[in-house]
Amino acid sequence: MKSEINARGPSLVLSLSLLGICGAIHAQEASAPQLQPAPARISQAAIHADHQTYQQTQERIKALNDKGIRVDNYYLSKAQCWLDTSFHEYTRNDRGGYPQAALNESVKLISALEAGTDPGWETPLVNGAEKLRPDLWAKYDSLHQVKGWQCAAQATACAEVELVHAGNEIHDGGWRHANPYIQIAEDLTAKAEKRATECSQPEPQPEPAPTLEQFDLAADALFKFDRSDLAHMLPEGKAKLDELIKRVNSVYARVDRIRLVGHTDRLGSDAYNQPLSERRAWTVKQYLQDHGLDAPIQTTGVGESQPTGETGQCKGERATPALTQCLQPDRRVSVEIVGVKRTGQ
Repeated sequence: MKSEINARGPSLVLSLSLLGICGAIHAQEASAPQLQPAPARISQAAIHADHQTYQQTQERIKALNDKGIRVDNYYLSKAQCWLDTSFHEYTRNDRGGYPQAALNESVKLISALEAGTDPGWETPLVNGAEKLRPDLWAKYDSLHQVKGWQCAAQATACAEVELVHAGNEIHDGGWRHANPYIQIAEDLTAKAEKRATECSQPEPQPEPAPTLEQFDLAADALFKFDRSDLAHMLPEGKAKLDELIKRVNSVYARVDRIRLVGHTDRLGSDAYNQPLSERRAWTVKQYLQDHGLDAPIQTTGVGESQPTGETGQCKGERATPALTQCLQPDRRVSVEIVGVKRTGQ
């Protein structure tokens, strides 16, 4: 006997292995909850029992999600969609085998996830469903490989199930019954492709926050004394403004606002100093815009109301050369720039 087993050993071992695999498959299928036979689905008790089966299966999906499997996970999504289409056909009083077959597929996926085993990629054509739309199945095979797959997984899983659902409806009602589910599969496929494309794009880098830059331009360097128009702007003043234009264009990626504030010293009356300060700010704006600075520019004048701290020691009221020189820091155009600087600036 021993020699006979040795002579046929490989075939016998293979046969035993196949029996073991088949036994495991039958055990798994046997563990799937069984809906009531179609003829029995006319009593409240039978319908209640089936609803309990669906509820318990739904609770198993929720338990997997509670343990950390995302709702957009491919396998959990497919289990949910199998369950949804099974219940959909059950409520339509489908007396064929689809409700039970789809429920079985849902439970197989749930059991694999519960056991921590690989459920595989197959989406079987249950209940003798026809394989419709080979073009869509080819897209699903491609989507499984794309960089943005995780974002497309949920829509792809449900598209596959709906296409099987449509293939099953061919038997019962022909194309008229299948078309709505083909349309659902097409819509889900488009959504999956869109999400895959979006997720394969690099994440946009956040733009740096706008900064505020403030400095003063001395009015005595910009204009001849007591002047405010372009005709009396000094060469040194024009050079400073040209330098400002060049700097803004090279340093800033975006300029949100430039604010120019004209100031005077305290010599003279308010009625004279206020418009003088406004004209100086306006003339600087005019020069900047005429020479290519394309940015929103606001102007205002505050006259002598905002002296610098440097002139607090300047004494006297008469416009002597010494006092005029002492008050020089007050005669200015303040510049505020709000914008986003280029990287590295």
